[in-house]
Amino acid sequence: MTETIASTELERLRARHLRYGWLGLFVFVVLGGVLEALHGFKVDWYLAVGNETTRLMWRLAHAHGTFLSLVHVAFAVSIAHAERPALLASRSLLGATIALPGGFLLGAFGADGGDPGLGIALVPLGLVMLLVAIVATLRGLRR
Repeated sequence: MTETIASTELERLRARHLRYGWLGLFVFVVLGGVLEALHGFKVDWYLAVGNETTRLMWRLAHAHGTFLSLVHVAFAVSIAHAERPALLASRSLLGATIALPGGFLLGAFGADGGDPGLGIALVPLGLVMLLVAIVATLRGLRR
C-alpha cells in the first residue's frame, strides 16, 4: 500500500526527516561521548564486570541510533528521486528509529547477568519496521 502525496506534503516530509536525522545524530553522538567519558575516566560502576550487558546495550543503542539518524538524512534526499514517495516508508522509519535504539537502551535496565531487560523486546519490532521502510522506499524508487 503506497500513498502518493502532493508536493507541499513532500517538502514537509523531507523537512521532517532532515530534522529527525540531524536531531537524532546530535542526541546519539552525545550519548556516545558520554559512554566514552565513562570509559575514559574509568568509572567503576560502568566498567564493573557485572555491568557488561548494560555497557553492550548502551553501545548498541548509540550505534543503531546514529546509523538510523543518517538513514533519515538519506531518506530525505531520496524523496526527491522517488516516483511514488510512500507515507508508509516514512512512518516505518520513524517507528524504527524509536524502537531499535530504544529497545537496546531500555534493555540495559533490568539486565540480569548476560540477559538484557524486558525493553529488548522492542528490537525485533524495530527491525521489522526498518525492513518495511526499506522495501517501501525501494518500491517508490522503481522506474
